[in-house]
Amino acid sequence: MTTVFHRSALCAALFPLAGLAQSPANPELSEVTVTGNPLGATELIAPAVQLTGSELLLRSKTTVGETLGNLPGVSSTGFGPNASRPIIRGLDGDRVRILSNGGASVDASSLSYDHAVSADPLSVERIEVLRGPAALLYGGNAIGGVVNLIDNRIPREAMEGATGKADLGFASGNREKGGGLLVEGGNSRIGLHADVFSRSTADVQVPVSLVCSKDGAIGSAKRICNSASEVRGGAAGGSLFFDQGYLGASVSEYRNDYGTVAEDDVTIGMRSTRYALEGELRNPVRWLQGLKLQASHTDYRHTEFEAGAPGTVFGNQGSDLRLEARHQKIGPLEGVVGLQTESTRFSADGAEAFAPYSKTQQAALFAYEELAMPWGKFSFGARGESVTVQSLGNPQLARFAPASRDFHPASVSLGALWKLAPAWQLTGNLARSERAPKDYELFADGAHIATGAYEVGDANLGKEKSTNTEVGLQWKSGHNELKLNAFNARFANYIALGATGAQREVDEELLPEYAYRQVRATFRGLEASGTLRLLDAASTLDLELRGDMVRAKNESDGQPLPRIAPLRAGATLVWGQGPWGARLGFDHAMRQDRVPVGELPTDAYTLWSAALSYRMQAGPASMLWYARLDNAGDALAYSASSILTQTAPGKSPLAGRSLKVGLQAAF
Repeated sequence: MTTVFHRSALCAALFPLAGLAQSPANPELSEVTVTGNPLGATELIAPAVQLTGSELLLRSKTTVGETLGNLPGVSSTGFGPNASRPIIRGLDGDRVRILSNGGASVDASSLSYDHAVSADPLSVERIEVLRGPAALLYGGNAIGGVVNLIDNRIPREAMEGATGKADLGFASGNREKGGGLLVEGGNSRIGLHADVFSRSTADVQVPVSLVCSKDGAIGSAKRICNSASEVRGGAAGGSLFFDQGYLGASVSEYRNDYGTVAEDDVTIGMRSTRYALEGELRNPVRWLQGLKLQASHTDYRHTEFEAGAPGTVFGNQGSDLRLEARHQKIGPLEGVVGLQTESTRFSADGAEAFAPYSKTQQAALFAYEELAMPWGKFSFGARGESVTVQSLGNPQLARFAPASRDFHPASVSLGALWKLAPAWQLTGNLARSERAPKDYELFADGAHIATGAYEVGDANLGKEKSTNTEVGLQWKSGHNELKLNAFNARFANYIALGATGAQREVDEELLPEYAYRQVRATFRGLEASGTLRLLDAASTLDLELRGDMVRAKNESDGQPLPRIAPLRAGATLVWGQGPWGARLGFDHAMRQDRVPVGELPTDAYTLWSAALSYRMQAGPASMLWYARLDNAGDALAYSASSILTQTAPGKSPLAGRSLKVGLQAAF
């Protein structure tokens, strides 16, 4: 039955409390095989983390960004409770790549802060996060890092018989009601998967009264106006297994209807359909250890409704293909070479179409090698890309003219891992990465409500180039573990969105003009995490520690870069005894007053949380009961990394106190 749990793609955030109750701290290094290292190594040179089990549960929120937001080095864009992308080491947007099972995830979330990621933490069984440049393996859009969402909609291992899972959960703060059902089955030759899930929320409760002008709403209430949502989705997939591998396919549907928070009467109706193909062939020829294929096509569309009437419609159709060949070991040398192609076609129609129709095509070749050494290992790799970005104009808007740009980004990396002693290891990384500008950075020309500005692109932008250095130190002894990473990223031509001082009139309203321009920028910081075993007897007690600091500066004008998380620190006590498990912890954020001229600082805050779980057997079903309390002190807090803090001050604080309870049954 245990293997069934790990395969489940539905409501994976609920199951992990079983691990909380029985194993508060994993004594082994987390295995990250997709995002962090294509060779499947468990000793990673690049800093990576895998969230599954109890960790995924405790971080699981309504968005991917908020789910990952308290990891060291990771914050979130925080455009209310419904739209939030991860920020890694101060880098956001198209510098952080969100993947689905290692393949492209196509939506419009990087275009605008109010556009949600077309994935829900409910639908994944594991999340892998790679901090730092991953352009070598995943392209220039991963210059800041990678978030890989993994499910089992295409079964990768043979299974015997049929299994299932059902769950139900409720939360007080946003009146959440959610649940789902998953069924899997098969034999040594075939595996099938089907899942459905849904979740509805009301406006999110906060510690302060806020004004709301939405039709039918109370004029003032302790809730974030227009923050309700309806999420539903499902998938079906299957695989054929043979002696040397497998071949599978899946189709998934995701729908999300949610309020945008910035405007009281604007909602978004999102629809995304994804078709995926995946396969692996082991030892196809004498000199190849394995050959992996991934391909997908996504049809994404969302409509912005103003007081119930359709407004701007955004569409994005994308296809990707990834082929990896892992060669046989050549002495101590092992590695992969790969081919990756992507094509997207974007459209925007309506009053808020601030970017033209566009088409982007990418093709890349890459290689990654590791050399085992007596003292550890050495890694090196390179990637070359060809990127074409085209503006196709807009038949309804004359200000958008056809244009085309070609770029040839190249990335190289070197890394090493030294085993200093049985309990100590040191890592070092040096990477030179390049990113081609995005279509909106080149061709934007219009009012962007999410930023409260009139945005103007620059068709003459060059490649964004960065030099990244990092040093990491890890100590591990039994259940005890400490990690420390220091990083420095220098951009010679960072693409920044900044005020020009001019104003543009739109619908008889003056908006400040913001333009994309290239500046020199530096990002540096520290990340720390650890687990200390305090009690190891009939019951166990662990202390989990975490903290980070990012300093980001526009070297061209000497100003801090905007939306950077402040110094953060947190700790959690984790207790387990038999079927029982419990957690109690806090996360503290310092005051952020390192902001550009004209922007508002954010005050310090502390958020307390707690969780309790109990696991029992009821006939053939394994039952898991749990309760989780977020922001136990009902603290009033605002995110320094959210643009709403600047464009709509006081309108969207972090969620207040909320109790979530749930039950999951696996059979």
